[in-house]
Amino acid sequence: MLALRHLEDAVLAAGGAALRYGAFYGPGAIDDQVELVRKRQYPLVGRATGYSSWIHLDDAASATVLAVEQKARGVFNIVDDEPAPAAEWLPYLAECAGAKRPLRVPVWLARLLAGEQAVVVMTQGRGFSNAKAKRELGWEPRYPSWRQGFKAALAG
Repeated sequence: MLALRHLEDAVLAAGGAALRYGAFYGPGAIDDQVELVRKRQYPLVGRATGYSSWIHLDDAASATVLAVEQKARGVFNIVDDEPAPAAEWLPYLAECAGAKRPLRVPVWLARLLAGEQAVVVMTQGRGFSNAKAKRELGWEPRYPSWRQGFKAALAG
């Protein structure tokens, strides 16, 4: 985290833009996760109240092009319009993938099996706003919600 902060500070000091992307999905981006979901090996942890912000690969690319073309300066969150807790997005991902609903495991077990970072993401993650990217770059995501994006990405 310190290395990323240092890099971001250097880019900003040079008059550049730092783009903070949400969790990527789209062609090939979450194939491993979808496979785990289908095998019921990607459980909800605890109450699964940790938020995630998602971004389709195409939307990330379009925001990046706009930032470069406009010689943008500053920090921009490149995420969709709908941050969501794992308790919402993971069951929906399973549904879109034609899988059974994810199992739920207690925090202590998830910590043992997957580690602290997985527990933090599932229980304490926070969502981010794309308002600045929309306002200053004139960017609009093709998939304003992971709901449309997951369905489109897994339809084929």
